[in-house]
Amino acid sequence: MKITGLNLDIIWKNKLENFELIEKQLQSQEADLFLLPEMFSTGFCMDAAEVSDKNQESLEFLKRMAKEKNAAFCGSAPIENKGNFYNRMYFVQPDSTIDFYDKRHLFSFSGEDKVYTPGKERVIVNYNGFRILLQVCYDLRFPVFARNDDDYDAVLYVANWPEKRVGAWEHLLKARAIENLSFVFGLNRIGTDGNHLFYQESSHCFFADGTEMSQKNGNIISAELNLDELKAFRNHFQFLNDRDSFSIEL
Repeated sequence: MKITGLNLDIIWKNKLENFELIEKQLQSQEADLFLLPEMFSTGFCMDAAEVSDKNQESLEFLKRMAKEKNAAFCGSAPIENKGNFYNRMYFVQPDSTIDFYDKRHLFSFSGEDKVYTPGKERVIVNYNGFRILLQVCYDLRFPVFARNDDDYDAVLYVANWPEKRVGAWEHLLKARAIENLSFVFGLNRIGTDGNHLFYQESSHCFFADGTEMSQKNGNIISAELNLDELKAFRNHFQFLNDRDSFSIEL
């Protein structure tokens, strides 16, 4: 399965321009799954009442792109539902099958927890034979929530992770791959946001042994995930069999 991510310089609070920019930059790309950054349509913004989707604008865009490209599209957007705001990660398949995950760990350092509502479910999507765990940005710092109970093959992290803390982002992505014997694809944004935070290019895809496996070309990062190779690696190094047994209270 080929995953292609877009290192997007998100235009602050401008959905239509971001939709046009994404479509233009992915026009010549082909993949089984396209990955977009956290809050790809607005930037990581705490003005939830202003920017959150009221009419599923971001979801409709993903559905259209998935149909046009005959590929899955995944990314998060701020949405409003029944008076609550969520940082919602959508996974839209070409046939318009929709799964979503609401960000569990809200970034209290920025006040996200004061504005958005945390998710209550751990979400794993089945696509092209892969079991895929959906995660958003700050979730990366909480390994218990992402612990592989032999129930997934790959993890997708979408983020707005600023340059000043990018070392943690890169180290933790690799750690999640190694400890969970899984593919980990972490897609970050680039550029400067409306809060004057700078984001350097720092997207990566790691194999289960921590090996970097992505190829980069401009703002495009791609990786080919081979499930047979992962299964062979897991059969040889059966570390998941020795995992601790515990439950997560959500």
